[in-house]
Amino acid sequence: MRIVGGRHRGRQLETPADLPIRPTSDRAREALFNILEHGKLAQGGLSPVRGARVLDAFCGTGALGLEALSRGAAHAVFIDRDPAALRLARRNLAAAKETAQATFIAADATRPPPADQPCTLVFLDPPYDQEALEPAVAALAKAGWIGPGAIVVAEVDRRRDPELGGLTRVDERVYGKAKLLFYQA
Repeated sequence: MRIVGGRHRGRQLETPADLPIRPTSDRAREALFNILEHGKLAQGGLSPVRGARVLDAFCGTGALGLEALSRGAAHAVFIDRDPAALRLARRNLAAAKETAQATFIAADATRPPPADQPCTLVFLDPPYDQEALEPAVAALAKAGWIGPGAIVVAEVDRRRDPELGGLTRVDERVYGKAKLLFYQA
């Protein structure tokens, strides 16, 4: 697994040896960021990633948040309830020398602490075998993590078709077993 774009392009990421994590594939991550930077979410041709305040919930390796930082995001917050996963994300960010632009929070995304400030770009990649997406979106919105107009990207099993309250679906793509859903607050 590697960073696919930006200033850290090609950087290898430490992957979980014994953690129950399913990282987003390089191919799907590259497609996700191409859609963000060049698709209909790029308002006036401007990337919503550059300068963004990012939330990487269910962060696992931290690949999505680190990819955003590599491509010009201003700050990324990483949330995971598994302390080992959060340590893995921290190691990946430290190896890229990006910890100054990162905050790590040990919490369940379905019961997050209040946000210091809202995020403009939110990544949600919950385990496929859990029904955590809908409760996480509701809880993150209530806690102030999802800012007005924020872009929310969720990765789910390709057979799922969730509707997320308060968000408008603007795009979706399927990559193997994964479906990427793009919403706007």
